[in-house]
Amino acid sequence: MTNQTGNKEPRSYDVCVVGGAGHVGAPLAIVLASKGLRTLILDVNKATMATIASGRLPFFEQDGDRLLQQVLLDNALGVTDKPADIAGIPYVVLTVGTPIDEFHNPVLRTITNCIDSLLPHISDQQTIVLRSTVFPGVTAFLERYIASYGKQPKIAFCPERVVQGLGIREITTLPQIVSGTSAEAEDSAAALFGRVALKVVRMAPMEAEFAKLFCNAYRYIQFAATNQFYMMAESAGLSYSRILQGLKEDYPRMRDLPGPGFAAGPCLMKDTMQLLAFSNSQFMLGQLAMLINEGLPNFLVEQLRRRHELAKASVGILGMAFKADIDDIRDSLSYKLRKILAFHAATVLCSDEFVHDDSFVSKEKLLSSCNIIIVAVPHSAYADLSFGEGIEVVDLWGITSKKKDAALA
Repeated sequence: MTNQTGNKEPRSYDVCVVGGAGHVGAPLAIVLASKGLRTLILDVNKATMATIASGRLPFFEQDGDRLLQQVLLDNALGVTDKPADIAGIPYVVLTVGTPIDEFHNPVLRTITNCIDSLLPHISDQQTIVLRSTVFPGVTAFLERYIASYGKQPKIAFCPERVVQGLGIREITTLPQIVSGTSAEAEDSAAALFGRVALKVVRMAPMEAEFAKLFCNAYRYIQFAATNQFYMMAESAGLSYSRILQGLKEDYPRMRDLPGPGFAAGPCLMKDTMQLLAFSNSQFMLGQLAMLINEGLPNFLVEQLRRRHELAKASVGILGMAFKADIDDIRDSLSYKLRKILAFHAATVLCSDEFVHDDSFVSKEKLLSSCNIIIVAVPHSAYADLSFGEGIEVVDLWGITSKKKDAALA
C-alpha cells in the first residue's frame, strides 16, 4: 500500500483514526504521528484526504500544515478509504459522535452505520476508542452492539475538549479524560493517550460522557446569561460593553462572565440539547439558554428596525464563521442573521477573512457600501477597522469600543 505522496507506507500502523480527515480526527492523527505512533487516517472523503496527503489541511488549524508536512516526510501518517485496512491495527479511534435530529434528539445511527462498515475487520485484540461527544450511555451501548455480532474488542471513551483551530496544541497541553467499559479497556486507552496528553484523568464511561456534555452546556449557559444581559441593557438604551467593563474592573468574582456574541458551532447547542433529551426535557436551564442564544439574531434585527427603515438600508455582516479566526461555518448564527436580514433589508452583504464564498465581498467593499454594519465575529483583522461617518456599527464583541478606548488613553 502506498500513500498519496508516492512514498512507501509502513507495513503496519499503531493507530487508525476513523473520520480522520475532519476537524476532530485530523489534529489527533497528526499529533499521534508526531509522537512516534504510526497513524492511518480512514475517511470516505477522497478529495479531502488527497488534500491532506499533499501536505495541506482542508481547514484552518494553527501550526497544522507544518506538522502535517513533517509527519508525511517521516512516513508516519497514511490515508485510506478502505475499512478493511483497520485489520490488525491495535487502536481504532472513532471521531464520529451523536448528532441531533430536527427535534433535538440524539441520532445513534451515525455511530452504528460507521461500526457496521468496520465490523468485518474488527478483532478482539483491538481497542475501539470513541473520541467525539456522545449521548450518555452510548459507550456501553456500543459494547453491547459489537458483542451482539460475536466480537469483544476493548471499548473506551476519551473525549476531545480542544478549542477549534488550536487542537494540535491543546491535545498535548490539556488533561485527557479516559474511560473504558473494563479495566483492560481503560488501561489500554490510558496507555495510548499517555503518549500525547499532559495528564490522564480516569473516569467511568458515563461519568466521562456527562463530563464532556457538562463542559459544553456550561459554556453555552454562560453565553446565554451574558447575551440576556446584553439584550436587557440594549433595550434600556444603555451600552452593555460599558456596563461589563465597569462591573469587571478589579472585581475577580466576575472575571468569568464572558462578553456577548453569537454562541454557535457544532458542539455547544447540540450537546446542551443532548442533556435536555437525556433529562426527558427537564433541563430547563439548557432549554432557556438555547432560546436566548438562538434568539439573539432576531433581537439585533428588531432593534435595527426600530431605528431604521431597513427596506431602504444596506446592511453588512462582518464575519460568517462560527467563531473568531477560523474558517468553520458549521451552525454559524451569522447565516441565520443573513436570512432574517434578507427579508427586511434592501441589500445584505457578507464578508469573512477565513471563509471563501463567491457571494461574499471584501471587508473594504462592505465598509464602503453599507450604512449599517454588524460585527458578527471578532476576527482579529477587524480590530483596526475604521468606520465612516454616518454608519451605524452594531458591535457585539466590543471591537470598536476597545479601539476608541485605546485612542483616548
